Amino acid sequence: MSLKAKITEDMKTAMKGGEKDRLAVIRLVQAQIKQREVDERIELDDAQVLAVLEKMQKQRRDSLDQFEKAGREDLAKIERYEMSVIDAYLPTKLTDSELDALIDAAVAESGATSARDMGKVVALVKEKAAGRADMGAVAGKVKARLV
Repeated sequence: MSLKAKITEDMKTAMKGGEKDRLAVIRLVQAQIKQREVDERIELDDAQVLAVLEKMQKQRRDSLDQFEKAGREDLAKIERYEMSVIDAYLPTKLTDSELDALIDAAVAESGATSARDMGKVVALVKEKAAGRADMGAVAGKVKARLV
């Protein structure tokens, strides 16, 4: 079953179960997917749907940070809930040791020796860790490793 189909099935289940909050988040996800399909005039595959979900997750992390700084716990709670629903569709995250192993392999594969080669390494890691690692954190680790 494709990721889009799973999201649709979960929407139906949430409707039948009367889970209004979960249903609202799933509808947001579907709206974002549909918006990208309309904008680009394509049918999104699982990798592209995953990219949409990651973008939504990043937006919520940023909002959560801002709400916590502003002392708006009510809004932060909503963002955390939305993140938990979106998380259910994302693959499991890599552990630090798995991520370090991927970075080591990418450094070896690309022959990177300095921070100027960072883009090559990050691109290789991104291919292998799509959706399973925060690329901002990966870039930081790669930079630390190459400096």
